Amino acid sequence: MEFVIAHELPGRIRLRTPKGTFSKKNAPAVEALLESQRGVKRVRAAYLTGSILIYFEAPQRENVLSAAALLTEDYYDDEELEGLRGGAPQDSLKTSLVAMAARFVFRLMLPSPLRKTVNICRASSFVRRGLHSLLVVRKLDVSVLDASAIVSAILRSDFVSAGIIMTLISLGDLLESWTQRKSKEDLAQSLALRVDTVWVRRGGCDVETAFADLAVGDLVVVRAGSVIPVDGRVDEGEAVVNQSSMTGEPLGVVRKKGASVYAGTAVEEGMIVVETTALGNSTRISKIIEVVEESESRKASVQGRAEHLADSIVPFNFMLAGLIYLVTRNPMRASSALMVDYSCAIKLATPLAILASMREGIRRGVLIKGGKYIEALSDADTVVFDKTGTLTVAEPRVAKVIALNGFRGEDVLRLSACLEEHFPHSIAKAVVRRAEEDELHHAEEHADVEYAVAHGIASSLRGERVIIGSAHFVFEDEGIGLSEEDEKIIVEECAHYSLLYLAVGAKLAGIICIADPLRGEACEVVSALRAEGLEHLVMLTGDSRRAAENTAAQLGISELRSEMLPVDKAKYVRALAEKRRAVIMVGDGVNDSPALSAASVGVSMRSGADIAQEVANVVLLENGLGALIDARRISRGTMRKINRNYCFIVGTNTMLLLLGLGGFISPALSALLHNLSTVGASVYSLAPVLEGEM
Repeated sequence: MEFVIAHELPGRIRLRTPKGTFSKKNAPAVEALLESQRGVKRVRAAYLTGSILIYFEAPQRENVLSAAALLTEDYYDDEELEGLRGGAPQDSLKTSLVAMAARFVFRLMLPSPLRKTVNICRASSFVRRGLHSLLVVRKLDVSVLDASAIVSAILRSDFVSAGIIMTLISLGDLLESWTQRKSKEDLAQSLALRVDTVWVRRGGCDVETAFADLAVGDLVVVRAGSVIPVDGRVDEGEAVVNQSSMTGEPLGVVRKKGASVYAGTAVEEGMIVVETTALGNSTRISKIIEVVEESESRKASVQGRAEHLADSIVPFNFMLAGLIYLVTRNPMRASSALMVDYSCAIKLATPLAILASMREGIRRGVLIKGGKYIEALSDADTVVFDKTGTLTVAEPRVAKVIALNGFRGEDVLRLSACLEEHFPHSIAKAVVRRAEEDELHHAEEHADVEYAVAHGIASSLRGERVIIGSAHFVFEDEGIGLSEEDEKIIVEECAHYSLLYLAVGAKLAGIICIADPLRGEACEVVSALRAEGLEHLVMLTGDSRRAAENTAAQLGISELRSEMLPVDKAKYVRALAEKRRAVIMVGDGVNDSPALSAASVGVSMRSGADIAQEVANVVLLENGLGALIDARRISRGTMRKINRNYCFIVGTNTMLLLLGLGGFISPALSALLHNLSTVGASVYSLAPVLEGEM
């Protein structure tokens, strides 16, 4: 297998394989074959990114790399490995549970001597795990307690209790592993970039090529109306590119030779040839999936506290067991302190609740990058919104048409649409759409059009020169005069719009005001956030004060800051943090990234800039704000679930411990009830937080 080492730590290595090296159905076989190698502890293979994460015994590094190099498709695509592939993760879980139950029943039916031998063999793996924690890690943790409880039961010849303990521990491990795998699987499916073929220029000819066969340095041809499939530099041509997926801005920008372009942006007009600089594992999807694969480093503080508390309780179990033995000289009662502990359930239930909530978030269109952000979302008391592309749709619309110097409004719009319909950029489409809505039909009376990319259009009508475009094009390049009266109208009526100017002859005929309207769900989301206890809502924007006030008034947001630079937004968020505000910052552009980073929780949308998504702690996958409400509800519900689990675990295990010490229940029954309560807490942790699971 061809691979490169992407990242390495002692006992842990991540390999990167070329795109398409193994498929979804091959991934379990790749994992199983590598896990069968000496010294390999655990393997995770992500087929979409070509990532293979291997945990191994440090001295076996060279053996691990040799095994990976020798692993070819002939091995992992073998029909005999069909059983490893399975179907959906749900089916794998059902199969595993059924198999575990069948093995448990089968062991109970074995003759007593054979059942003892089987249990002793099974116990060896738990004992090794406990010895590793005790002797290598030098830590008295849950693994040591589990091993002690199993050995204690075996020494008392209570093989039934030992078997139950081992089965229930294995069940907990299975549930946690499945939840983590399912979270990553759902994420990969929801974010996958589905591009099949692209046009590549080779030897002066354009050839259609499979996207999987692209390489860095290839020249990709992208024409009007197409999405740019790679990150790269423009090698040839000129085009207007809609970079709303990168910057959140609704208007296209000119990309010429030497300029950078990014995957996921769209060519509105023109044609460019892009030299590929990044694809495959360097794309947005790979980076985000890696974030989730590494989410253990972003554990919630409540999860970290739970794990610390779980391990810190273990020594007291041993001390209590020793004290009971010294007082009663009864090994049966002393073993009760080992059979019942708080730590196992606490340590298992909390991370399962976090992982289950991350998975539920993905199903509802929101990627939460780690447990600490679930906790931060729950604790937040302030939401700060960017305006453009976040509260607004970043899709230009004609707000109004202002006729000047004797022209009629309908004539201004009709003539503008007649000129703009030849060019498929976003503002042109807005003008044509408005003319169609107003049922203004226009005949082709003008001469051939001249087009200056990103500036404007020039033509002639009945012997007069007609131009439409930006202020720079109309007033500076074309020299059209602007009277004081017209300038006053622009200041008073057009302050919070983008403007297109139409001139006929030497006169300014009219102004078309282009607005970026609110997202359809924006008002509802603002109201829902208030209902969720987030009363302090703020809007930040680089737009003018009047434009900001207009948007804020529609949303009912009273606090706003206008004409802000990116550094100003970040300073404002940090100032709120200094006032002990827990801030959710919602933005989608490059200019929002500093503020996203400064907030307690940074939230971006999938259509946002790559850097905004990278910096953000939460990504709304459906390019709308609605999932933000679900994120807040999931986070608050998760924290309630964790607190309820604490109460249940402490109450149940305290009762069992007292019953065991009093001799009212046997150690076997105590172990059974304790482990059943652990499984119950874990199952509750896996339950969806929101009603009506999708």
